[in-house]
Amino acid sequence: MLRYSLIHPELLSVLAGAGHGSRVLIADANYAHRTNTSGHAPVIHLNLRPGLVTVTEVLETLVDATPVEAAALMRPDDGSTCPAEPGYRTILGPEVHFGQLGREEFYQACRGHQLAATIATGDQRHYANILLTIGSLPAPESPTTGES
Repeated sequence: MLRYSLIHPELLSVLAGAGHGSRVLIADANYAHRTNTSGHAPVIHLNLRPGLVTVTEVLETLVDATPVEAAALMRPDDGSTCPAEPGYRTILGPEVHFGQLGREEFYQACRGHQLAATIATGDQRHYANILLTIGSLPAPESPTTGES
């Protein structure tokens, strides 16, 4: 299910094996990448240094590589809206369903068997995590054979 300019081999492999309903976590630098994710899903480390790469940069690249049908964000503990949400909505577009989960609900969702991978970033923003649900590609159009 790839339509990509993405060149990271491990991430390409994960996305190629992920199907409709699989999930990919793009996590900020504060996220517990190993303990608050599914044990069977690989952690792909793109966190070169603090601030590099960001969740936004990874999200922009993934959108070109695979269809996304839904996104879940971690709701800040004070109940406010995730500060990164407006930027993520702009990248993903109006057709992607957005939800917010409390901290423990978000961790629980990331520990589920649907998680295909965790992408660790160097993003230093708090609550910049985004859990993507992979969508499906449109059905191909029926070919016309020209036969009667």
